[in-house]
Amino acid sequence: MKIKFVLAGFGDGLAGHLQPCCVLQRKKYFLVSLKTAYRGWYVDIGPVVGTADKIWTISLNEESAKTPIVLLHGLGAGVALWCLNLDALASQRPVYAIDLLGFGRSSRPVFSSEAKEAEEQLVRSIEEWRREMQLEKFVLLGHSMGGFLAASYTMQHPERVKHLILADPWGFPERPSEVAIKANVPLWVKAIAFVVQPLNPLWAVRVAGPFGQWLIEKTRPDIVKKFSSLLKDDTGVISQYIHQCNAQTPSGESAFHAMMQGFGWAKHPIVKRMDKLNPEIPITLLYGSRSWVDNSAGEAIKQSRLSSYVNVQVITGAGHHVYADKSDIFNKYVLEACTLSDSTQSLSNSHIHTSSKYAIENNDLLKIENNTSEPQRVDEEQELDAQRPRSS
Repeated sequence: MKIKFVLAGFGDGLAGHLQPCCVLQRKKYFLVSLKTAYRGWYVDIGPVVGTADKIWTISLNEESAKTPIVLLHGLGAGVALWCLNLDALASQRPVYAIDLLGFGRSSRPVFSSEAKEAEEQLVRSIEEWRREMQLEKFVLLGHSMGGFLAASYTMQHPERVKHLILADPWGFPERPSEVAIKANVPLWVKAIAFVVQPLNPLWAVRVAGPFGQWLIEKTRPDIVKKFSSLLKDDTGVISQYIHQCNAQTPSGESAFHAMMQGFGWAKHPIVKRMDKLNPEIPITLLYGSRSWVDNSAGEAIKQSRLSSYVNVQVITGAGHHVYADKSDIFNKYVLEACTLSDSTQSLSNSHIHTSSKYAIENNDLLKIENNTSEPQRVDEEQELDAQRPRSS
């Protein structure tokens, strides 16, 4: 599989951070060029949080009549990090991936500092995006923080979600007791945690200024490694992409900070309000066996919805970024869930045992991997929209 990153316009919010560095110039943003033709553009959602919010969107295979799938990324990420999944998913149905409001290339308004209101603002931005896109019903897939928002959105708009897929979702279990958290934690770790608690999670990337990319490469070499098979000698493009996503005003990051209780937990965990989620909506949970996320919430959800379709899968060898660590297996489970929902009017727990017959054949995955066609050119609308100013 070949991969290439294309430079396009970036918002002016990055300028103040990158001007000292001659290599990383302002108005640069990386989007992966896929084998499947795609287009990218801004969707104007109006004054949801700011005065004129816009959501950066990419779409693939829009012509397909099958139920579309919508992808919500996690904290500090953006649409390009789905590069190992987009071709596979688009081979079966329409795919839409967005930069959540306050992240990536989307507008960066000032969110509420109150947890419930910040969550509501993000959910409302997703719904306004859906309204502008005129999507009636779709499969909703969210990773980490995106999984938290996907679940919250589904509670509020159950008529729009055909299947909820949660990839190593953040913010689901309740926070354990302070005794359990602090057990066996060195004093110096407690001291640092106390000092940085008031700060946004990715503050160090911004403090590092032009050295932010280097900081990411040194502290998180695992993320770069996940995409090394595709990028070959150009692995620096991933750390640069992540740096550029997070060197701007920490708008969405501040919303996350408002919603979190300690980095690993939410102030209003999803498990405490699962009764608000329509029992007829099927749920697939995909966890990484090596992830720091507590997957016990998945089993708790399964036990609380005994008559509903709740399929919990733990993917061996995958970490928190399960969509990239084991992309083939991840794509297979996602496509299986989509196909099952399309073929069955109302899913229940009895379909979990028979869902294997809807699994994607290995040959289909091989066809995707062995497609040697040249990458498609980005829709011209992307380049036009990249030059338009966006409000935040």
